Amino acid sequence: QFQLVESGGGLVQPGGSLRLSCAASRFTLKDYAIGWFRQAPGKEREGVSFISANGDTTNYADSVKGRFTISRDNAKNTVYLRMNSLEPEDTAVYYCAATVPMYSSSWYSGADEYEYWGQGTQVTVSS
Repeated sequence: QFQLVESGGGLVQPGGSLRLSCAASRFTLKDYAIGWFRQAPGKEREGVSFISANGDTTNYADSVKGRFTISRDNAKNTVYLRMNSLEPEDTAVYYCAATVPMYSSSWYSGADEYEYWGQGTQVTVSS
């Protein structure tokens, strides 16, 4: 069964950092384009960062550009989201999602373009 598992969330002070991980079980993550999304209470799910299957192409929401970095380690079958300079507005449940890409360099920003989702990990930024 296709499964994605997020980890690395937690409580952090403003200005702090976290690294989220998205690990896959029973399939090879390197064949999939990956996206990180987040959903805050009372708000719609929004795309945060995206990476192509080959790792050559990445993209970020304007709200996190320059602070977040997405990367993948295919040997570990894991995709990461490094989050620096965290702000209270970053508080949300963070989800990773996977989809079969058209090309190895393709990336996708829409939630409806992803077929597989993890259960999410809570990130809380508060003093």
